Amino acid sequence: MTSFHKTTIDLLRHGEPEGGRMYRGHSIDDPLSEKGWQQMWDAVGETPPWQQIITSPLERCQAFAEALMDTYDIPCRNENDFREVGFGSWEGKTPQQLMADNPDEYHNFYADPVHARPPGAEDLDAFIRRVTLAYEKQIEKFAGQHILIVAHAGVNRAIIAHALHAAPVGMYRIKVNNAGITRLKHDNSGSHLLYHNVQLADIT
Repeated sequence: MTSFHKTTIDLLRHGEPEGGRMYRGHSIDDPLSEKGWQQMWDAVGETPPWQQIITSPLERCQAFAEALMDTYDIPCRNENDFREVGFGSWEGKTPQQLMADNPDEYHNFYADPVHARPPGAEDLDAFIRRVTLAYEKQIEKFAGQHILIVAHAGVNRAIIAHALHAAPVGMYRIKVNNAGITRLKHDNSGSHLLYHNVQLADIT
């Protein structure tokens, strides 16, 4: 008989990095701004429920994850495959710059992010595969626990789309706020989306 485990997974996107909004993949490692730190502390509140933290190795995620570990004595580990998607030639550019320089390329990407990739960008299917394999590994390793994954908008979109069996072409229609929390439940029937873009105080 198959054992039953109910695992709760909270996805936390990093807060605002220094330099504000721009396309940051895994080649740009800006730290959190003062505002970004405050956004994240506000999101998690004073009584976090997690038994394990897993974080992207990029500083805008890892620094807060380790601060959370030190404050609440929650084990924390890095997962390299939770680093953000590579944006190629878009790295370090703002949406305004891209729309001014090449509006067709910008709009084509959002219409079909699978095939209309920025020059030099990571293949979207390969990105989704590395993220979802890492996600499934966490589900297996920490079965029955309540875990926190501190990562990026792209990573969280990939996990949400995986949980909902949604096609990759629609991934960028999922808005992921800075320091927004998404809650998923995983049981024997698969993953289920419970909350999205909330603070912990809104759901506990």
